[in-house]
Amino acid sequence: MLVLRRCGLRTQNLLLSFLLLAAWEAGSSQVRYSVPEEAKHGTFVGRIAQDLGLELAELVPRLFRMASKGGGDLLEVNLQNGILFVNSRIDREELCGRGLECSIHLEVIVERPLQVFHVEVEVKDINDNPPVFSLREQKLLISESKQPDSHFPLEGASDADIGENAQLTYRLSQNEYFSLELPTNSKQIKRLSLILKKSLDREKTPELNMLLTAADGGKPELTGTVQLSVRVLDTNDNDPEFEQSEYKVRLMENAAKDTLVIRLNATDRDEGVNGEVTYSLTSVKPNGRRLFTLDENDGEVRVNGTLDYEENKFYEIQVQATDKGNPPMAGHCTVLIEILDANDNAPEVTVTSLSLPVPEDTQPSTVIALISVSDRDSGVNGQVTCSLMPHSPFKLVSTFRNYYSLVLDGTLDRESVASYELVVTARDGGSPSLWATARVSVEVGDVNDNAPVFAQPEYTVFVKENNAPGCHIFTVSARDADAQENARVAYSLVERRVGERALSSYVSVHAESGQVFALQPLDREELELLQFRVSARDAGAPPLGSNVTLQVFVLDENDNAPALLPPPPPSQRVARWVGAGQVVAKVRAVDADSGYNAWLSYELQEAAAAPGGARSAFRVGLYTGEISTTRALDEADAARQRLLVLVKDHGEPALTATATVLLWLEDGGAAPKASSRLVVGPAAAAAEAALVDVHVYLVVAICAVSSLLVLTLLVYTALRCSAPRGEGACVPGPARLVCSSAVGSWASSPRRRRQRQRVCSGEGPPKADLMAFSPSLPPGVDKEVGEERQGAGSNHPGQVSSTDFPFFKVYDSGKDHLPLGCSSNQWFLAECRMADSLTFLRI
Repeated sequence: MLVLRRCGLRTQNLLLSFLLLAAWEAGSSQVRYSVPEEAKHGTFVGRIAQDLGLELAELVPRLFRMASKGGGDLLEVNLQNGILFVNSRIDREELCGRGLECSIHLEVIVERPLQVFHVEVEVKDINDNPPVFSLREQKLLISESKQPDSHFPLEGASDADIGENAQLTYRLSQNEYFSLELPTNSKQIKRLSLILKKSLDREKTPELNMLLTAADGGKPELTGTVQLSVRVLDTNDNDPEFEQSEYKVRLMENAAKDTLVIRLNATDRDEGVNGEVTYSLTSVKPNGRRLFTLDENDGEVRVNGTLDYEENKFYEIQVQATDKGNPPMAGHCTVLIEILDANDNAPEVTVTSLSLPVPEDTQPSTVIALISVSDRDSGVNGQVTCSLMPHSPFKLVSTFRNYYSLVLDGTLDRESVASYELVVTARDGGSPSLWATARVSVEVGDVNDNAPVFAQPEYTVFVKENNAPGCHIFTVSARDADAQENARVAYSLVERRVGERALSSYVSVHAESGQVFALQPLDREELELLQFRVSARDAGAPPLGSNVTLQVFVLDENDNAPALLPPPPPSQRVARWVGAGQVVAKVRAVDADSGYNAWLSYELQEAAAAPGGARSAFRVGLYTGEISTTRALDEADAARQRLLVLVKDHGEPALTATATVLLWLEDGGAAPKASSRLVVGPAAAAAEAALVDVHVYLVVAICAVSSLLVLTLLVYTALRCSAPRGEGACVPGPARLVCSSAVGSWASSPRRRRQRQRVCSGEGPPKADLMAFSPSLPPGVDKEVGEERQGAGSNHPGQVSSTDFPFFKVYDSGKDHLPLGCSSNQWFLAECRMADSLTFLRI
């Protein structure tokens, strides 16, 4: 029972070991292939796509790519059939040296979704290296006194291959004195030696030449040869002997030059000169003769160069002790030096498959780059950890042993951060630890995610009428936060109908500069306000855009002369007894312009003056057009009076029209009725009826607006002044003149009305002024005009009726655009001249 239980435990332990080994192999590589070294280009390795479970049709769309560490471009994948094949010459000895295992590690990456596969390709050794002896000829000095079965060590050959291809056998050419003793294993506990079969006779055979052949175990086998030259010496019957035939030493790889490795001691039982021993190095493997020195007198072996654990981990030194006898005798020993690793290699960081630039709409978890780290040290000194600095929307993800992926861990915005400078730090586990860094510059690529933006949603533009065709009236500008093509903005009109015509027949916009042009002269009498939208659209895919509204106000110019209206009835007569100041006729005229350009004045031409320089019997009202007598008529006045009345507007330059009034003076009769006849052009006949309606509407509108304004001001003043004294008191101040002209004057308080509000309520600074206009007669008009209007029955003596002055537009000098060619000061004065009785201005 005890035996069975022990057997069961051993079986369980063995099964567990096999399971752990299988799990380790499965975790080391997902797919494993093998290929012989020196395979030709195109040699089939494996169906990698099929073995990884990938369809051939999805290799290209899923961005199939392969990266290898240290393998360069030795292997390649045909994306058409998914076959892994040899791309260039593979030399196992160059790739892995004399290591027992040699593999090429591949990392296969596909996206959409992201998958990472690890493939291991084992490189199998072939017998492509023959055995090689370090010397062409080995010379041996053998005394003739040597007894049969004496051993004489030889330096064996070396083979760069491994396994059976490096298993060497030796053959010695036919001779009667010597045979070979072959080593029993790779550690050469029994060294390759010559065995003396029978005693030598120097007198018969002073020298002996033989050929030593080394053959490896490959198929076919390869061989190497060395010439053995044996010189037979006279008797010196005791060889120097070492205390041990083999010495083992451990030495740190960072040992300084002249560090003592070992002190060897050999003794010779002979006396005198035959007992004096000197030491020499016969060989140092592999290729390390210059790394060590041996003192020929005291047998001290010292370091003579720089040791490197990563280059060679073991050294084998053959030492010979030779006495000074004649002939000299020699003894041999082997010193095996094991090099111990020191943390003298910093980690190495390699960045591959860097996908730049990274579009700013890239989804999180997208692989940006592949990073591999390595450390030539071993053990803890070769264990490497990676970190990423500074804080950014990226992170490192370990994929397989010393492989990492740089992965997007957040969202990107090129307009906020256009590029990232990342530092990957690899640190080993040595003490003190060593580290290395690699900089990764990640540039963020632009996508069209920003529409062009105007500075404000609406612009107001003022353009004088009768402009030149194609003149520049405004420039719109939109800014796009994107870059390159996504930021290139093109402008266009949002087409619509303006009356019966298309908008594009009035204005156009330059696609690149945003300049807006008037395509034809504008006529304010036809179109006072032109409102349209301009679209700004970028060149991205898909394009983004926005609109801005332009309000183009057409400003009046004096381009219409006054038009005369015929008075009813068609003919009148005037009694001679009419007294002074009596209205006998009236000239009526209208002007299609507006504002100051439509304000008309009347005056008599000199032709109407009395002959001989006498005072004329008639005069005309400056602004009313009423013809009245200046004195009482008498018999001396001609019966037929022909008056020329000049009607003139106030534009610059002024435009005029002339009316001829015929009056017939007659004697006797009742109270006379004024008679007149106007000689006017045929175009004025149609406007008489319209003038009456216009006057009625204007009077009603002005009265309503004036009443509402006065009521509002009274209520507001009462509410403000009735506030508690803690809130302030309204103290009106004396009025001052703001500006004056031939039309009238503007008057306001010394503080603006908003400032008075601030005094009352403690509010902030004012934004607007309220100015009251009190029209007055222009200079040069005497009192008689006022008296004349009183005689004519005017309701407002000495004041121009509001119907003669239409309201004008209100302009904001803080945001509205003034007409081209006008400065702010010029425009303010123009408004002072053209204002009506009450107007709001924003300063």
